[in-house]
Amino acid sequence: MANQGTLRARLWLFTCFFGLGDTMKKMLWQNGSLAILLTAAACSVWPTAGSRAQAPQAKPSSDQPKTAEQQFKNIQVLKNIPADQLIPSMQFIAASLGVDCEFCHVEHQMDKDDKKTKQAARKMISMVLTLDKTSFEGQLEVTCYTCHRGSPHPVSIPVLGADRAKPSPHAHEEEGEERDEQAKLPSTDQILDKYLAAVGGASALMKIKSRVLQGTIDALGSQNPIEIYAEAPDKRISISHPHSGPSVTAFNGEVGWLTTPGGVRQMSAAEREAARIDAQLYFPARVRSLYKEFHVQPGEEVAGRRTIVVSALPEMRSSFLPTRPTARPPLRLYFDQENGLLLRLVRYAATPLGRNPTQIDYADYRENDGVKIPYRWTLTRPNGSFTIRIDKVEQNVAIDEKLFEPPSEPAAK
Repeated sequence: MANQGTLRARLWLFTCFFGLGDTMKKMLWQNGSLAILLTAAACSVWPTAGSRAQAPQAKPSSDQPKTAEQQFKNIQVLKNIPADQLIPSMQFIAASLGVDCEFCHVEHQMDKDDKKTKQAARKMISMVLTLDKTSFEGQLEVTCYTCHRGSPHPVSIPVLGADRAKPSPHAHEEEGEERDEQAKLPSTDQILDKYLAAVGGASALMKIKSRVLQGTIDALGSQNPIEIYAEAPDKRISISHPHSGPSVTAFNGEVGWLTTPGGVRQMSAAEREAARIDAQLYFPARVRSLYKEFHVQPGEEVAGRRTIVVSALPEMRSSFLPTRPTARPPLRLYFDQENGLLLRLVRYAATPLGRNPTQIDYADYRENDGVKIPYRWTLTRPNGSFTIRIDKVEQNVAIDEKLFEPPSEPAAK
């Protein structure tokens, strides 16, 4: 087991990536509490501004969302993006370079320009945005990850000898192979019909009106109890129990929120749409109505099982500045070729600089009331992962509707 200093260091890193406030980070550092982390983990979505990146200048207006320049101090490049997209953009940079916040920012004084890496980052952001705007019609074809590939310093010299990558096949060969592969693949409807049948069929699925799960969440080597309450069609609340007190992530079909011993935070629009997907009690039956466009591809092995991939795309809008990202996140769904069950879901949260991936692996399917559900799932992001294991399942039980009522935020002093 990691010693206390190592644990605190890991917690510090997680708070940086999850975009938590200085007050919450201080509580983690002093108490070793996992409350904040578990709330972010149970949420399965990205955090927003109101975070530790910089001290906010003003509270967002209730009728007009603030821009990053209006909400935060010393914004020089990403001025016109929505304020709640600043932290996801910083997370994309951190993941692309394999670094943490202090690589560019002065600790506790995020608005300062003391570090040369921050100056360089501004130049690189401007370069990438200009390149995409002038050469790719505003589409984010070139990003930080294009060159950095998880390293602070991009590799600019070809590799020699045995470490050299094998040459790619010629374009016409690749196209021919793709056509052959596509001809052998089942259609989207065949795959989704098999998935629906594998979980028990539409009739059995629609008989489930509620579900209560009890188990444990394993994050950073620490296990804590968790309960998950779900109600048709798209309400869900997760309550984890670290030693510092309950941490809640909730979506009631319209709004979402997170509560910890440190307070309450409302979900952003992007977080809500990701939570809406997680909350779909009838996802196998409704996925075709949630998305507008589907593509089928061969998939890699997942947990030793051969898969086939269905990419699900909503109605797309340009994600280039200063527009907001597409509301519903694009998905890649990995289905078991043999039994048709969903083994992996990858979703992408658009930011002005690129897409942040979240991967959820599903395992240990068991039948309850004629419907198969996973008893274990692991969520992975570039900065880490956690696993939820279910011990007890109850379905069609009454759930207190007060659980889905948003808590009142404390009045501003």
